[in-house]
Amino acid sequence: MAQFTYLALTQEGEELKGELEARDSDSVVRQLQVKGLIPLRIEPAGQGTDISRWLTLERKGQAQQRVYQFTQELAELMHAGLSLDRALSIMLQVSPEPEQQALLKRIQSGVQKGRSLSKALEEQDGRFSSFYVSMVHAAESAGSLDEGLRDMAAYLERSQALREKVMSALLYPMILLLVAILSLIIILTYVIPQFEQLFADMGQALPLATRVVMAMADFVQVFGPFVLIGMVLASIGLKRYLRNPEVRRSRDRLQLELPWIGELSRQLETARFSRSLGTLLRGGVPMVSALAIAGDTLSNRQLAEWVRQAAEEVRAGRRLADPLQASGCMPLLAIQMIRVGEETGRLDAMLLKVADLYDREVGVSIQRMLTVLEPLMIVGLGLMIAGIIMSILVAIMSINELPL
Repeated sequence: MAQFTYLALTQEGEELKGELEARDSDSVVRQLQVKGLIPLRIEPAGQGTDISRWLTLERKGQAQQRVYQFTQELAELMHAGLSLDRALSIMLQVSPEPEQQALLKRIQSGVQKGRSLSKALEEQDGRFSSFYVSMVHAAESAGSLDEGLRDMAAYLERSQALREKVMSALLYPMILLLVAILSLIIILTYVIPQFEQLFADMGQALPLATRVVMAMADFVQVFGPFVLIGMVLASIGLKRYLRNPEVRRSRDRLQLELPWIGELSRQLETARFSRSLGTLLRGGVPMVSALAIAGDTLSNRQLAEWVRQAAEEVRAGRRLADPLQASGCMPLLAIQMIRVGEETGRLDAMLLKVADLYDREVGVSIQRMLTVLEPLMIVGLGLMIAGIIMSILVAIMSINELPL
């Protein structure tokens, strides 16, 4: 059993906060509904102190978190039978953040002027993606806005969980790499220069390893700031260079061909694409439009191009699995599952199963990679520091061998 914090409303509109012990968030929802409460937000207790959560709430992550909270709260209120305008009014009353209140006011103003929710969301300066707006529009057309919003909230939750899983897994190696770099800089700029006076009279009598380490220390002290500035400028230039669509597509194509990294990228993008497309199809978005929108959610431009070509094939009357298999953009198992979904007429459900499968595969692949990477980084850092120390010790021991 886990501890969850919740934000809920009474039937009179009073805001309630508290904690409940339950097996999962769905159990918390059921407990609150039994008590006659309307759940707005449910989170694992202590989630706010997790490092990866703080990382994902920076800038873009903050906007994504607000969109998720907006979707979850609006879905629950409308599922409880409230009208759209009444639900937005309640959300405006209980929202503690000025920025979120401003967003809610703009959306409510658009709705009160007679616009549909999807149109009001589209006018929010790109805060809501084309994927999100299309899902809401399809739900409005089908007359099931509350269900569409609940599907959207589930999609955002799973996408955020996958993103946090990847970031959490990479956090420790990044810290380890940073510690290694800082350790080497301190040793080369502060520790090694302390021995320069001791070795000043030895000249060429120093062992080769010691001369190499001393030369590295001198280089870092003299040229270190220039190297750092050069790296910053190079990264800025590279970022601008990669804005060229053809260059980025070539880079992404090369990434897919790399051992280990390429397979992980395919799994990650397959999970993202399958969940996006499955959610859109379940919401009633036509296949060709859904493919175009789902393709835009992919970060790898080469895969997005293959999906665009597949959409053209589907427009011409072919099934989705055939062009995807011909391009080789996805794992064979995912393509076979998509083929079965098309044959049985349950493509949306099968796509969501593919997404769940590759969510787990991404977790397993990352864990395997870290199982190898972390010891290698630790051993590598230890060997570098040990090599530097040994080079100094050998030089000190060789002092006794100098001719008088």
